[in-house]
Amino acid sequence: MDMTNRIAAFTFRVVLQLAVFLVALSAFAGCAAPAAPVGTSQTIAQAEDTDSGDEIIQRLYEEKKSDVAVSGKGTVLRLLSDDNEGDRHQRFILELQSGQTLLVAHNIDIAPRVDPLAAGDTVEFAGEYIYNDQGGIIHWTHHDPDGSHADGYIRANGQTYQ
Repeated sequence: MDMTNRIAAFTFRVVLQLAVFLVALSAFAGCAAPAAPVGTSQTIAQAEDTDSGDEIIQRLYEEKKSDVAVSGKGTVLRLLSDDNEGDRHQRFILELQSGQTLLVAHNIDIAPRVDPLAAGDTVEFAGEYIYNDQGGIIHWTHHDPDGSHADGYIRANGQTYQ
């Protein structure tokens, strides 16, 4: 399978998983599901409020789900050293209002570094959630140069990094 078909298949699976999750969540919560972004070169929709983003991420963590588009807001707990193996990533730990922590891996070969950034800063994000036993990882917090994946972002100190 060539790379274009693999990317298209992966994108389809992610969008399908997100749609199924949102339908199940809306049935569980007894309310209509928010519109989910589909297609290419779209920005991942921001959660309507922090609680709903926290609840979705908490559920993904509990169910050990990965590769799901999410958005939310948190407080920077700690700045980590950059990951310089392969694509370079700026890394930091966010704490959500729920208390759950996330590792944010922001690709600085594609998007600008979030600067300034310090412990205590509030950060809004949209990206893809990956499960791990420490709370999870958020990546794809940047635009997609190939246009085959929903764009993510980080907002900090009045600036959007994409």
